[in-house]
Amino acid sequence: MSEEIALDGIGVAPGVLETIAQVAAEGVDGVAGVLGASGGLAGLVQKGTARGVCVQVAEDQALVASVRISANYGRPLREIAGDVQRAVTDALLTHTGQTVASVDVFVDGVLFPEP
Repeated sequence: MSEEIALDGIGVAPGVLETIAQVAAEGVDGVAGVLGASGGLAGLVQKGTARGVCVQVAEDQALVASVRISANYGRPLREIAGDVQRAVTDALLTHTGQTVASVDVFVDGVLFPEP
């Protein structure tokens, strides 16, 4: 991925799109966290899939995202993943005005409540 993504004549750093997707995913009920999302300076320095979020621009200028999450136990994973897809799609569309072609959600773990 290049250093800057051009969206309708505006240059946007790839990390900006990934941060928008990450914040949207973390706000979904049932999401325990996004892979590698630690916040602070370390969270800003990591790139792309190392943080569990990757957003790219396809040839037709549509956005393509993938998000790796951990889910809280107790809610169907299919519902959580669907809600993450909708939240990330809405956030990227709202903040960029670009069409979102796809949002792939990978559930890498389930967090169980402590007894």
